[in-house]
Amino acid sequence: MVSYAQGIDALNQSLSELRDIDVSFEFFPPNSEKMEQTLWKSVERLAPLKPSYMSVTYGANSGERDRTHDVVKRINQQTGIAAAPHLTCVDASKAELQQIAKDYWNSGIRRIVALRGDLPAGVDKTDMYASDLVALLKDVADFDISVAAYPEKHPEAANAQSDLLNLKRKAEAGASEAISQFFFDTSTFLRFRDRTAAAGIDIDLVPGILPVTNYQTLLKFAGFTNVHVPGWMHKMFDGLDKDDQTTRNLLGASIAMEQVKVLAKEGVKHFHFYTLNRSELSYAICHMLGVRGNG
Repeated sequence: MVSYAQGIDALNQSLSELRDIDVSFEFFPPNSEKMEQTLWKSVERLAPLKPSYMSVTYGANSGERDRTHDVVKRINQQTGIAAAPHLTCVDASKAELQQIAKDYWNSGIRRIVALRGDLPAGVDKTDMYASDLVALLKDVADFDISVAAYPEKHPEAANAQSDLLNLKRKAEAGASEAISQFFFDTSTFLRFRDRTAAAGIDIDLVPGILPVTNYQTLLKFAGFTNVHVPGWMHKMFDGLDKDDQTTRNLLGASIAMEQVKVLAKEGVKHFHFYTLNRSELSYAICHMLGVRGNG
C-alpha cells in the first residue's frame, strides 16, 4: 500500500522529470500610470520564460479597444513574444470586426482569442456568437484562434451538454485551442477534458490557472463566472483579509502549484496563467514546472 507521503514524493519526482511544458500569460490594459508600470514590469519579468503567447483582454468600447491594441503591438515589437488580443463580437458590426482583424494581421498579430463578450444590460440575445466570430476571422486571414471553455458550464448555458456543443461549434468553425475558465477542483477539469474528447472536440484544451492574491476579489469573480470555490479554500483564507499580502500570496501560490502538479502528472503540457498583471506567483509556478529564463 502506497502511503500519502510516498504519493507526494512520487508526484514531486515526476514533476522534476517534466519536459516540453508550454505556458502563456493573460494581462489586461492598464487604466492608470501606476498599473501601467506594474503591467510592463510583469511583462519584462515573464517574457524571458518564452511563453507561447501573451494575451491581452479586450474592453467593450473604443477607448479600451485602443488600449488593448497598443499593449498587444508593444508586446509583439519589444519582447518578440507572440501577442494575442482578445476580441469580442457583441459590440461591433461584422464590417468593424473584419477591419480590426485586418489591422491586427497587418501589425504582425497571428493569434486572436475570440469571445462573444458580455451582453449589455437589458440584452439577452445577440446576432453573433463566438463560433461566428471564429468563422469571420478565418475568412479574413489564417489566424491561430483560441476560444473559451467552461469546465463548470458557462453561466448562461442551459446545461453542460449544450455548453459542450457550443465549444464543438467553435472548434468546427476553425479554433485550434480552448482556454478554460479558472477552476479549483482539479478533478472538474480532468472530467471536462474526458467529455470534450468523447464529444470528438479535437482541439488543444488548456487549463486556465488563477493564482489567488485577493480572496474577496476571487469570490466576486467566481460568483459571476459559475466557478465553485471549495470549502477548504474558505478555511485556508479565513481571517487573512487584513493580514500581510505576503501570507495570502504564499497560500495562493501553494494552491496553484498543487493544481499544476496534478495536471502535469495527468499529461497536461500547456498552462495559461491569469496574471492580473502581476508576475511573482506565475513566475514561481513556472520555475517549479521547469520553465526557466535565460539567466
